[in-house]
Amino acid sequence: MKKKTSVIAEKEEKINISRFKEFLKKHRLLIGVGAVLFLILFFWLFRGLPFPTRLGSPDFPSSTLIYDRNSKLLYEIYSEKNRVPVKLKDLPDYLKWATISSEDKKFYQHHGFDFGGIIRASFNIVFKQTLQSGSTITQQLVKNALLEDPSRTLRRKIREAILTWGTEVIYSKDQILEMYLNQTPYGGTAWGIEAAAQTYFNKHAKDLTLAEAALLAGLPASPTRFSPFGAHPELGKERQKRVLQRMVEDGYLKEDEAKKAEEEELKLAQNKVDIKAPHFVLYVKELLVEKYGEKMVEQGGLKVETTLDLDLQEFAQQAVASEAAKLKSLKISNGAAMVTQPKTGEILAMVGSKDYFDKEIDGNVNVTLSSRQPGSSIKPLNYALGIEKKLITPATMINDAPTCFAVAGQRLYCPVNYDGVFHGPTQIRFTLGNSYNIPAVKVLALNGLEDFVKKAQEMGLSTLTDPKNYGLSLTLGGGEIKMIDMTTAFSSLANLGIRQDAWAIKKVTDQKNKVLFEKQEEEGPRVLSMETAYLVSHILLDNNARQAAFGPSSFLVVKNHPEVSVKTGTTNDRRDNWTIGYNPSRLVAVWVGNNDNTPMSYVASGITGASPIWNKIMTYALKDQKQEWQLKPEGIVGASVCQLSGKLPNPDSPCQTRFEYFIEGTVPSETENLKAGVEIDKTTGGLANDKTPPENKEFQEKSVVFDPLGTPFCLDCTASPSAVTVNPYNLPQLKTNPSSN
Repeated sequence: MKKKTSVIAEKEEKINISRFKEFLKKHRLLIGVGAVLFLILFFWLFRGLPFPTRLGSPDFPSSTLIYDRNSKLLYEIYSEKNRVPVKLKDLPDYLKWATISSEDKKFYQHHGFDFGGIIRASFNIVFKQTLQSGSTITQQLVKNALLEDPSRTLRRKIREAILTWGTEVIYSKDQILEMYLNQTPYGGTAWGIEAAAQTYFNKHAKDLTLAEAALLAGLPASPTRFSPFGAHPELGKERQKRVLQRMVEDGYLKEDEAKKAEEEELKLAQNKVDIKAPHFVLYVKELLVEKYGEKMVEQGGLKVETTLDLDLQEFAQQAVASEAAKLKSLKISNGAAMVTQPKTGEILAMVGSKDYFDKEIDGNVNVTLSSRQPGSSIKPLNYALGIEKKLITPATMINDAPTCFAVAGQRLYCPVNYDGVFHGPTQIRFTLGNSYNIPAVKVLALNGLEDFVKKAQEMGLSTLTDPKNYGLSLTLGGGEIKMIDMTTAFSSLANLGIRQDAWAIKKVTDQKNKVLFEKQEEEGPRVLSMETAYLVSHILLDNNARQAAFGPSSFLVVKNHPEVSVKTGTTNDRRDNWTIGYNPSRLVAVWVGNNDNTPMSYVASGITGASPIWNKIMTYALKDQKQEWQLKPEGIVGASVCQLSGKLPNPDSPCQTRFEYFIEGTVPSETENLKAGVEIDKTTGGLANDKTPPENKEFQEKSVVFDPLGTPFCLDCTASPSAVTVNPYNLPQLKTNPSSN
């Protein structure tokens, strides 16, 4: 029986072998392809993969060089790493715990991967739209010291996982933490905690205070962004506060200890670097880090060609510094400027403060990227929308008279003009040219807040968001904007309606001269019609249109360049003062004020503050340029209108006229007729209002002009006009006698 079973088994085995051979023969091509694919996959994953033991001797990279548009060196990000190794046991415990709380709270519990952290990071990225890393300290060590490729590919992630696992097997947790602290970039040439302590605080890591340790522990997440020497030092302080909070949450600190450390004044070392155009260079570095990662920028030997014109930059820096120094008596401590080429959006100069290295004024803060209130410099965008919607023309008459605006749930808004005077019936050309406030608010009421915010966003103002956050004061600068965004918005006026976003980097090559990025010239989106942009620009270059407020020979006039359009702006609380002007080839924006937001002197204005700096820079920027006028679009026509009403002359009652430009189809069709029957207050002799008793009201024929909101101005009443209340969402119509002419 056993023999028979053995024979059967032997036969089955021979059959199976035969079948297997037949299968191999039949599918040899498929098997061959599979084997080749396996080998390709193996080499794809593991070719050149370093061994974790290399963690003790990382490579030394090459310098990254940043140049201006004419190949002049602006800054060298040094290749040599300033690294001084330290032992973990020699460092204060709170530095160790600050690092763990900041970067990897479960460092001592996991085996290289924190899956909970990965899930949290993914959730925040997808649902909260906040960028957050799920990497552990071990993963970060592997990325910084072993992996050269900065891309976020599947291959790199698999390689990273293999090396992370290997590192956890070979080294103890304390060894990994020590290597991390010694090999992590803390910004610039500071690699490792000892070099960082010496760079930022001029002391050894073992002597760091809790406050200093918390600041440094927060840097590796983004050394460029959080650096106290960078463009946004305030972000580093916020990061330090968050690290201290996490240490409290994780049980390493008590609340009072964290509070004390948070309030400690940090004594930073003197940041002495050989750098030209520092605000611009750090802005460029930030852009590079966003695109290529911190490691590639710090070590990758990149060559970066930028848009900057160093000669213009240095002149602008000198102009801001010298002119701002003259403004101390006006309680102004700082200034900033930006020059662009509006046709392309190229940034030619960026001066973030009068002195990058002046700590007393927070000079390293880049005001061109900071949110500030624009004052009246935003008015051209509001007027542009009104013209675009054909609600107004340059000849439209607005009554600059006492007016209050009623919005449900809000206090009455009763704006006043900068000079404290009411100017009566004034046409749009002159209300914008002289920057009168009340007409600008009326135009915004006509446009509607929602439409204006939408148009401002289209023109490039990224910081204006939900219309519910603003009121009618938005047209007077009631919302915060960035100078870099204002240059983009004004480019659409300079380019006859085409927006060109401001940009800084022309070309990036690696150390093997491979082109990683090259800016392609492209036309931006059309955000205004050619005709609208032309009319607004024409008003802003008209020296006669602004003469009442600024005089005939102000700093808004550029010698030999009458084609330059310009607008000033001063906030009501006098904390920000602007001048922005352009022609088709150059755009200059200037701001003066105080970084700590303290108000300037009462006498500071667009003429005594920013305009002298603006005039200097614009004159220099155009010194080799011929006059360059905007081409008049075919859709622009001219007509003579009455100087008072803006309507066509009436042959039966002649008026003084002036010439004006219009978009075709918007030339006034009505002739001037000033006589109208209106309700008069018999007691005061002025126009009746809601407070006038019925028995005192009487219809009389008077010389009256009405603006687009229906608000009247009586030219021959015996009393000064009283304040009119307007509901911007339900514009009132004045009662008139229909039988009157």
